[in-house]
Amino acid sequence: LEWHLHRYGRSYGDKRDVYKRPDAKNNQSYNAQAADRDMVYCFCYAPTGVTLGKQNLKLPPTLKTLKACTDGPFKNLPQGAARENLANQLHKRFITEVSGTHVG
Repeated sequence: LEWHLHRYGRSYGDKRDVYKRPDAKNNQSYNAQAADRDMVYCFCYAPTGVTLGKQNLKLPPTLKTLKACTDGPFKNLPQGAARENLANQLHKRFITEVSGTHVG
């Protein structure tokens, strides 16, 4: 479960970017959205009229899988309350993100 791109700087375009957002220079250059450095994203809605098929979605690991994990942030974490708490936090985050409720 170790994610090799965990330090990759990116802009999410939602509430996670309110206080800190990476830039092209060093991915950590500022911590607030100053007006002179703000970015604007423009999108054009152009429906094709084609009905989309069922979306493929890979579900996140189950809570049981996370609790049994031995790599990543769990690598040096002993069995007990701390491991259980981390597994619960990650599972809640994964489920929130896959459901789309984290946006906005």
